[in-house]
Amino acid sequence: MSFGFLGIQFGFALQGGFMSRIFQTLGADKDTIPFLWIAAPLTGLLVQPIVGYLSDRTWHPKFGRRKPFFFIGAVLSTVALFFAPYSSALWMAAGSLWILDASINISMEPFRALVADKLPDSQRSYGFVVQTLIIGIGTWVASNLPWMMTQLGVPNTAEAGVIPDSVKYAFGIGAVVLFGSILYTILTTDEYPPEDLEDFRRKNEASRGFFAGLKEILGNIASMPSVMKKLGVVQFFSWFAFFTMWSFATPAITAHVFGATDTTSSAYNDAADSVGNYLGTYGLVSMFYALILALVASKIKINRKLLHLVSLILGGIGFILIYFIPEPWMLHICFSLVGIAWASILSMPYAMLSSSVDPRKMGVYMGIFNMFIVIPQIVAALGGVNFLYKFLFGDEVIHTMLLAGTFLILAGFSNLMITDKKAIHD
Repeated sequence: MSFGFLGIQFGFALQGGFMSRIFQTLGADKDTIPFLWIAAPLTGLLVQPIVGYLSDRTWHPKFGRRKPFFFIGAVLSTVALFFAPYSSALWMAAGSLWILDASINISMEPFRALVADKLPDSQRSYGFVVQTLIIGIGTWVASNLPWMMTQLGVPNTAEAGVIPDSVKYAFGIGAVVLFGSILYTILTTDEYPPEDLEDFRRKNEASRGFFAGLKEILGNIASMPSVMKKLGVVQFFSWFAFFTMWSFATPAITAHVFGATDTTSSAYNDAADSVGNYLGTYGLVSMFYALILALVASKIKINRKLLHLVSLILGGIGFILIYFIPEPWMLHICFSLVGIAWASILSMPYAMLSSSVDPRKMGVYMGIFNMFIVIPQIVAALGGVNFLYKFLFGDEVIHTMLLAGTFLILAGFSNLMITDKKAIHD
């Protein structure tokens, strides 16, 4: 049921770990990088609730409810992922990122809803944690793919303005894994029909049309549960922090830790591979942390709020420590702490939310909830990161990691607002 998330995370990990490297290779400076990312979250703001709404109203005896969206997203994502590193200009790379992110979102939100569709409340923490376990595997492998290609003898440098072959090979492998893993879920997973199929069809007939759909989505946004609003604050700080990392980890760490800034040099490209390796660490640790959570959640009730609070604070400390480490190998420690936060971000908010919303509207609410993922990214891309890190810490790009850590700690303490007992416990 969750295996397709392996491929989705290959796409996200390659996007998050190496799109800024591609932008820098094509001539972008550090202050323009967030703007080049902006199309992706802007598209997600529109795509996620619409796809969630449509998947709630889809049913086919053979293809199911969520699976048609898995397939459409997989095809588009595969094409975008394969061609992204062949961009020859910044506008092409930014356009590839836009298409890739929108396409992945078409598949991703129905995957979240599928877990809630098929599992009772008592198993949802376990279900979302298993998804996180698979995501961790995908993050670790995909983040290390350019380094692996280099070790196999694939060239890791190229002339100015050309993406190295190691990155091109990595994105190609990611495209194959993305499509194959989602196809595996489609072919091996059954979906349950609506409990009252005639009533389901009757309501769909009554709410057909663009304006009727828009009215219903806006109505659901206006009437979202209190728990969802409070989780939205937690999500805002969390995803602002991770967007900052994805945008700036490569330029920040290659410059501050390795002293490499020339994108045509072996020193820079080797350092960029190493950054991918360190980013893989947070995926690997999130996998093991999710495995522990899966074993615990399958046996006993867990306090989701407290667990999420502690996990986010540990991740924030990890980001801040990047600024202070004296040796590069210590980045593995920093990103291990980030991995704990990442595992929790990918499971606990969804488990808390799924216990607090109408099951018949699970898809649209999962889509609306993910607006709290893309809105902070839009704020960050429109200048929020550039202004805040310079205002609070100084002009050096490594200060972006201090900003990310600060926001993740704020996200942790924001969990104190959540008081609904059903959301906190299974």
